[in-house]
Amino acid sequence: MDFSGSQTLTVPIETVWAYLLDVRKVAACAPGFQSLEALGDEHWKMLVTVGIGPVRAKFTLDVTRPEMREPELMVVKARGKAPGNTVELSGRMQLVSLAEAQTRMDWQAHVLVNGTLASVGARLMGSTSEKLTTRFFDCLQAHLQTV
Repeated sequence: MDFSGSQTLTVPIETVWAYLLDVRKVAACAPGFQSLEALGDEHWKMLVTVGIGPVRAKFTLDVTRPEMREPELMVVKARGKAPGNTVELSGRMQLVSLAEAQTRMDWQAHVLVNGTLASVGARLMGSTSEKLTTRFFDCLQAHLQTV
């Protein structure tokens, strides 16, 4: 499933970029976030709990940032497992400076879930994935507005 969106932030592009570099702040916006552990340069282990309908799963994610172009592009990828489930995620954030204190963040996300969550929650998968993705980017926007 693919999702995209755009938000205009009333903060300079450099502030947005600095915030995105702080993995702990960004991870805290992930719905169901539980913990984050650094494994190396641009590599982390993250625990999240996700539910679709009546089914919940605790995922261990292997997260990387394979591409960055300061201060305009950041790509994040994650693969993970939970009992009876697998997930692949990718996110791309493109920043555009609109004015001295205004930045547009265009984002795209790809989510692929297999297993119990996908089969039991098939009818709800699209709407839940879109809701969680949008919630993540709305959280980023809310935190950036207070920086």
